[in-house]
Amino acid sequence: MTIHLVQIGNGSSRRVALVEEPHLRCLTEVESVYELARRCLRSEDKLSELVLALAHGEALDYDSVYTGISAWHLLAPIDVPGEPSRMLVAGTGLTHLGSAKDRQAMHVKDSPKAAEAVTDSMRIFQWGLEGGRPAPGEIGIAPEWFYKGNGTMLRRPFAPLTVPAFAEDGGEEAEVAGIYILGEDGAPYRIGMTAGNEFSDHQFEKRNYLNLAGSKLRTCSLGPELVIGAEFHDITGEARIQRGTETIWSKAIETGEANMCHSLQNLEHHHFKFEGHRQPGDVHVHFFGAHSLSFGDGVMLRDGDWMEVRFEGFGRPLRNQIRVETKDSDRLIEVRSLA
Repeated sequence: MTIHLVQIGNGSSRRVALVEEPHLRCLTEVESVYELARRCLRSEDKLSELVLALAHGEALDYDSVYTGISAWHLLAPIDVPGEPSRMLVAGTGLTHLGSAKDRQAMHVKDSPKAAEAVTDSMRIFQWGLEGGRPAPGEIGIAPEWFYKGNGTMLRRPFAPLTVPAFAEDGGEEAEVAGIYILGEDGAPYRIGMTAGNEFSDHQFEKRNYLNLAGSKLRTCSLGPELVIGAEFHDITGEARIQRGTETIWSKAIETGEANMCHSLQNLEHHHFKFEGHRQPGDVHVHFFGAHSLSFGDGVMLRDGDWMEVRFEGFGRPLRNQIRVETKDSDRLIEVRSLA
């Protein structure tokens, strides 16, 4: 059984709600998924059972909330209220065949001979094919890993994702993300999974593959629904770009272990093996990689475009608009001395 949760806000008030299409059923006694998960850890109750035990609050019309005509609006499906620095947002790349092909094309020079070369990106992908799915109880090859920021980089559904004035572009990355909390002993627990738009500066990365780290330091979005007990074997979906009333690009996407060169267990091990990633009470958002990008098909997104990510079994689509800052808003950041 899977359970879908959303977080909603109305001014200073907030709620966690169980999705009971076409309604949302508010949970009593908790105001955030973070609070709910912490309570689950203290009581040792199953998260799904705790949700059902608390799901007897007010019923809301989901359509009204989703379309923005209700006083209640969607929040990101996970946060650490008042302490965004306690959330780490990261991910792994080169986990899907489609992403490896796009990255290979991004990093080779424009010549037939160069196109036949094996880049470092393709080598990492090949290592994943060879050693990314170890036997149970064993440790496989480490995947590519990247950092996106803390909770301040996370945007709610329908909120804009920003291309900063200093950036070269911004493009969607339709992915599933795992949501985790660390227990008091530092042990990681998976809360659930959600649809995500990891959003990166692909043009900056294309200029030089060593720009990958900087290209990831952009806003991102999750949701709207957090799926408790999500299956992660073979997931289908679609990514879509809308410009005005026209869909300018769309592609079917596949994710889950059946479509990846790394197992979920291997990805999780290599993220949480670092002691700094096991701080009690912290929350981690981990993107599992993308299958296909509109950038890989030559699409450059513009201010006002809408990005949509949908996965079967993960609830309603995640939608975010592109907001491009004007170049004249770029300014020098000066450091002052305390000496």
